[in-house]
Amino acid sequence: MSIQHALLTSLLEKPSTGYDLARRFDKSMGYFWHASHQQIYRELGRMADAGWIVATDDNDAGKRRRRLYQVLEAGRAELARWVAQPETDSNADRALLIKMRAEAVIGPHGLDRALRRMIAEHQAKLDTYLGIEQRDFGAPSLSKSQQLRHAVLRAGIVAERSWLQWAGEVLSLLESAEAGAAG
Repeated sequence: MSIQHALLTSLLEKPSTGYDLARRFDKSMGYFWHASHQQIYRELGRMADAGWIVATDDNDAGKRRRRLYQVLEAGRAELARWVAQPETDSNADRALLIKMRAEAVIGPHGLDRALRRMIAEHQAKLDTYLGIEQRDFGAPSLSKSQQLRHAVLRAGIVAERSWLQWAGEVLSLLESAEAGAAG
């Protein structure tokens, strides 16, 4: 996942100065995607160079020179491209959260397809865990060592079941939003 896409999303939600953007980011997306203020400013410069955002002087800033960042059409198009692109790395679950925020701002861009793919992957992982549980921990009496190893596996089972329940709810929301947009 690119920090730039998280910043584009945040700027589409509200054009901001770099300082305000960094503070808002810390209190929202920063809970699941960390970026230092220095990194945010560096990425804003790169995004401006790419033609995704523009910085204008903030006339309400008084004597201090402050730049207000806004997303250009090229930035909106880049964000839409990224939302529709499947994630293949270990950050896919975190990227999904940013993509949900982006889709809330820019509208549907195929997030439901990506979510269905991720649901299938998580279901396969859960099925694997359940198979291991049945194979390795099905005895009526387990030693303390076995119980501890089983507890580790159960943490994975609980996490996968929880994620799948949440993802099912989100998928229903995405599908109902698409049906509403089509109707």
